[in-house]
Amino acid sequence: MIWLVVAGKITKPKIWQMCIYICIGANSQNSANTGALVSSVKNFPESRGSMIGLLKGYTGLSGAIMIQIYLAVYGNDSKSLILLIAWLPAAISILFVYTIRDVKPINTPMSLNVFYHFLTISIVLAVFLMALNLLEKIIAFSEGGYIASATLVSFLVVLPLVISIREELLIWNVKKQAIDPPTGITVERPKPKAVSPKQGDEKSSLDAIFYKPERGDDYTVLQALTSIDMWVLFLATFCGLGSSLTAVDNLGQIGEPLGYPNKTVTSFVSLVSIWNFFGRVFAGFVSEIMVVKYRLPRPLMMTMVLLLACVGYLLVAFPFPGSLYIASIVTGFSFGAQLPMNLTIVSELFGLKYYSVLFNLVQLANLLGSFVFNVKSTGTLYDKAAMKDLTKKGLRRSSVKDLTCIGTHCYRLPF
Repeated sequence: MIWLVVAGKITKPKIWQMCIYICIGANSQNSANTGALVSSVKNFPESRGSMIGLLKGYTGLSGAIMIQIYLAVYGNDSKSLILLIAWLPAAISILFVYTIRDVKPINTPMSLNVFYHFLTISIVLAVFLMALNLLEKIIAFSEGGYIASATLVSFLVVLPLVISIREELLIWNVKKQAIDPPTGITVERPKPKAVSPKQGDEKSSLDAIFYKPERGDDYTVLQALTSIDMWVLFLATFCGLGSSLTAVDNLGQIGEPLGYPNKTVTSFVSLVSIWNFFGRVFAGFVSEIMVVKYRLPRPLMMTMVLLLACVGYLLVAFPFPGSLYIASIVTGFSFGAQLPMNLTIVSELFGLKYYSVLFNLVQLANLLGSFVFNVKSTGTLYDKAAMKDLTKKGLRRSSVKDLTCIGTHCYRLPF
């Protein structure tokens, strides 16, 4: 509907109608995200960190992938980008809808290696997209060049599917045999869970709030919402992801007061995107290794990432020549690393029975934090700094069109 409006195919709608179109379009991705994420975590319970890291890594690259396909299919017609966003994700969802399901986990000696194959492909894809991004700024691509680059990108996107088919054939051949699976290939059995008292028999639903399951067992939504763990995680997400989103959203504007040229500011945004991806996959795989091999708790690793993010914010608050390059890398990496660990911690604390509801509730803290830190804090304090600059020049607000602040003091206080 948005494309039909922008392309002039239908009568211009009222504002409230356009808001409905945007609301449905913007939030529809969460449906696909929830289905894919929850199913994957349930299907790979022993590798949930790696799984979430991969999925969120590809989410981070999806915008750059869509741009390459758009340039190859539609050229530089900006209206058609909206059309591509309308039909391509929908077509992919319809094509693969039956693959999103719960399956019995089957471990093979090569299971971990398969995840590393996926990781390698995703890193190659990320580096290739970064190289394309840089080349497109240096040289003008022809139509054939865009088609060739989009073909290579699409090949790298589909390559993990080929590996998955290979693994499915391997498992199918094992199942086909009438004898027991060969040594080294084990079928995972469901692990017994601690049984909490039946709520209806022994305690009322209100009493159940005070008699919670052990961490890691399946919590109800009410039990999770009244848990100290949930509120600590909610607060950490509110502050951590909220402030990281604020830094990412303002990075382009931060470069201007510090005197960086426009081309350099664009490179900051690219740096954030690529390091956001590396942060996501790093957090997924490395946190999994640290938990399994060294018993290092994931919340402690989350704390380390939040402290790393603070370094990025301080580089903005107290800049020196070239510090914004470092801040872009640190902020992008820490922002990317927070999300996979956050989602994995939810599953490890509260179980998987109501995982889809609980992880989406935790993500509300992300949005609330972004609103408070970005709009109410950073925006307000930036405007005050700009007004002080105007006053020093003997000007009033009505004498300028936009409030603009120039200097290292502009973002110091909020950051």
